[in-house]
Amino acid sequence: MAPSKLVAAVLCLSGLALGVPTSSNNFDKRASVNDAATGYASQNGGTTGGAGGTTTTVSSYAAFTAAVSGDSKKVVVVSGKITKTADQARVGSNTSIIGKDSNAILSGFGVLVKEASNVVIRNLGVQKVLADNGDAIGVQKSNNVWIDHCDVSSDMDHDKDYYDGLIDLTHAADYVTVSNTFIHDHYKASLIGHSDSNGDEDTGHLRITQNNNYWYNINSRAPSFRFGTGHIYNSYFLDVSDGINTRQGAQLLVESNAFSGSKKPLYSTDGGYAVANDNDFGTGANTAPAGTLKSVPYSYNLLGSSKVKSAVVGTAGQTLSF
Repeated sequence: MAPSKLVAAVLCLSGLALGVPTSSNNFDKRASVNDAATGYASQNGGTTGGAGGTTTTVSSYAAFTAAVSGDSKKVVVVSGKITKTADQARVGSNTSIIGKDSNAILSGFGVLVKEASNVVIRNLGVQKVLADNGDAIGVQKSNNVWIDHCDVSSDMDHDKDYYDGLIDLTHAADYVTVSNTFIHDHYKASLIGHSDSNGDEDTGHLRITQNNNYWYNINSRAPSFRFGTGHIYNSYFLDVSDGINTRQGAQLLVESNAFSGSKKPLYSTDGGYAVANDNDFGTGANTAPAGTLKSVPYSYNLLGSSKVKSAVVGTAGQTLSF
């Protein structure tokens, strides 16, 4: 049984030298629609979404799909649970999608950021999106996207292809951060780079940060990472069979993570690489060959692998109020 969620907390990331991590367990409980993104989403001009634009509160599928479309600056607040078996809602540029509280859930349909930029998705639950209808959250041919304090899941009651991915970042998606998110109860969770044959499009892109996330009851792809550059840190993996898979020349920096119940916590297929620092792999082992990614161009705090579980469980997920 997944542990219950507790009080809100957001990792404070200010005041550090670029690319130089320090040990810290300092949290800032305040949250605002004007918060700026961290990690790779803070690069390339930064990611602010629709901050400063119009604000619309929605509680139906029709209102939601209409509100998130177009490229004008906007904040879309999701109030309550919206249930609809449908294709992903297409999100335009300069958009913030904010869950009003932990009751803000999209059930049966997800969101797709495609050919867009400057998008923020925070405090949103997305669940049980059928494979024919796409991923829970998908990013394609887009840059500067921040996914933060979300809760994405399906169930393990069907075969592995009944649902699609939970957070898939593909087709040269770039400057994306997934932080403080609860990713759980799913077969194939997060695909970064969708195909071995897509190197021409993906190479030089797929700069992705995944940090302070809680992965629970996942079979594989936590994440599966092709071609790009990834920084995975401060995350807790519980009962994740096949964890971080680096492949097709991907270069990963994997730091300050803890695993429990993982057969393959960090491994390589088809020529992927990783630099691993201060990880607790539990009963598993790191079998990925050493890579070259030893630093990243932004500031961040490392919790330390011994402190990750207590810091992340209960704070990752929909724990904010706006």
